[in-house]
Amino acid sequence: MDLSWTTALTDPDFGRWSEPLRSGLRIVLIVIAAWVLAKVLQRLVRAMNVRFSQRLEGDAVRRAETINRVARYLIGIVVGALAVMTVLAEVGISLAPVLGAAGVVGIAVGFGAQSLVKDYFTGFFILFEDQIRTGDVVEVAGIGGLVEDITLRHVRLRDYDGNVHYVPNSLITTVTNRGRQFAFSVVDLRIAYRENLDEVYAVVREVAEDLRADERFAPRILQEIEIAGVERWDESAVTVRARFKVAPLAQWDVRREFLRRLKRAFDERGIEIPYPHLTVYAGADKDGRAPALPLGIRRQRVPDAANA
Repeated sequence: MDLSWTTALTDPDFGRWSEPLRSGLRIVLIVIAAWVLAKVLQRLVRAMNVRFSQRLEGDAVRRAETINRVARYLIGIVVGALAVMTVLAEVGISLAPVLGAAGVVGIAVGFGAQSLVKDYFTGFFILFEDQIRTGDVVEVAGIGGLVEDITLRHVRLRDYDGNVHYVPNSLITTVTNRGRQFAFSVVDLRIAYRENLDEVYAVVREVAEDLRADERFAPRILQEIEIAGVERWDESAVTVRARFKVAPLAQWDVRREFLRRLKRAFDERGIEIPYPHLTVYAGADKDGRAPALPLGIRRQRVPDAANA
């Protein structure tokens, strides 16, 4: 019988090193188990989101996706915290003094990290009250853009120029959401004073009906155009205001296409779209005269000497 293993197990040096090895093995298993648990829970949340999203439509799908990402983020934090506490207990560090010290340190840090704490509280209520979702076009803290990501810490926006803005939630006091349920595409039309407004209204309605009949824009326009009437008298024009009720985030495309078609219709019917006139002076001569700069005068060609 080989007594080498028996001798090794009864060796004092082996007993001294066996416990740290077992403790290290348990710590590795705790870390692996925490990682597996976090991944399983996150995949479970993602699967549930996919399943419920199939029954939802419109804005509800985007809200479910936002909550799904935040839930996976929280799962990672909670499981990670539990793993850290379990590892500390395994290495023999009592959690009671640690938690007590953490409370004292938390009070001290709280005074210096009030904005960070406010970020998380504000972010929680923004998500809970469903103020912002990914895919919305919003204006927060004076910055507007498309919401690409929202967490308990910040909102990530991308503006029309492609710039990315990270707005801390603590700075958000007012949310202007341009993509919720429906929107109004408001159009201000400048018409010359000499034009007949009844004729202008008829042309506007005609162009609006043609736009609604277009299969590309029919799903975006929810109601026929509403002409509010004369909004104001400007120096060189009468401003007429009208609006479409449109699907969320469709107000800009509808407005651009409507103005393009309306410009063509006004040109065909001779309806003037006025603009301010500017007279340019080249400067005063010695006797004080300042004649207007002549425009549209072509430069005459000087006869060639050979052809003179």
